Amino acid sequence: MGQAVLEAALSDAEFTLVGALEIPGSPLIGREAGERMGASTGVSVTADIAKGVAGADVLIDFTRPEGTLAHLRACAQAKVAAVVGTTGLTGPDKRALSDFARSVPIVFAPNMSVGVNVLARLVELGAQMLGDRYDVEILEMHHKHKVDAPSGTALHLGEAAAGALGRDLKTHGVFAREGVIGERKPGTIGFATLRGGDVVGDHTVIFAGAGERIELSHKAGSRSNFAHGALRAARFVAAKRGDGATGVFDMQDVLGLR
Repeated sequence: MGQAVLEAALSDAEFTLVGALEIPGSPLIGREAGERMGASTGVSVTADIAKGVAGADVLIDFTRPEGTLAHLRACAQAKVAAVVGTTGLTGPDKRALSDFARSVPIVFAPNMSVGVNVLARLVELGAQMLGDRYDVEILEMHHKHKVDAPSGTALHLGEAAAGALGRDLKTHGVFAREGVIGERKPGTIGFATLRGGDVVGDHTVIFAGAGERIELSHKAGSRSNFAHGALRAARFVAAKRGDGATGVFDMQDVLGLR
């Protein structure tokens, strides 16, 4: 994702690259950030987080939870806004993110795609209109290298449906089925996870009723849509920073859907 965000930012005159971060020991450390694109940015890749965010208005982060928290700590200290697309954050991780957001504005979304976030709104509306007579199932597929399951996006879609139905995903979510499990319990929201190949990300929310089924789907063909969504979020959070605002925002805020 870092390369996709870099390519999108360098092709947009509204953005200027001032820092590029990698993990310690990466072979990219010290090299020109735009080297893979054949671009000269004047920015060298570094593992020094404080140096990487120095002079920035916004940090865009798609890493792992431990990296994200370290980046946000530096952002809070330097008063740099942040856009976070990292998935797999635990409850304590999210609370730490909220703590950092007391100092700077943060857009946090498990999926930065504009299409996926429109899908989440459609899921919410669908659940509100269809109600308890329809069972909700969520199917997702990603590439074989993805380490967390279900995907953060699938959980986000499940939370959209659960919230609209007045349910708690922690108690109503079903994340595995095997063996003789009995009939489907009313009110549950089921998840199915597929992994394989180089699938960027497919998500389908199914509302299954008596005699009919409604399916809402989004399929990502490349990571560029996530990158452009992240830039849209960066514009939003930079404006919030300029206004002196703090707090946690999401793509629904960015897109004006809330």
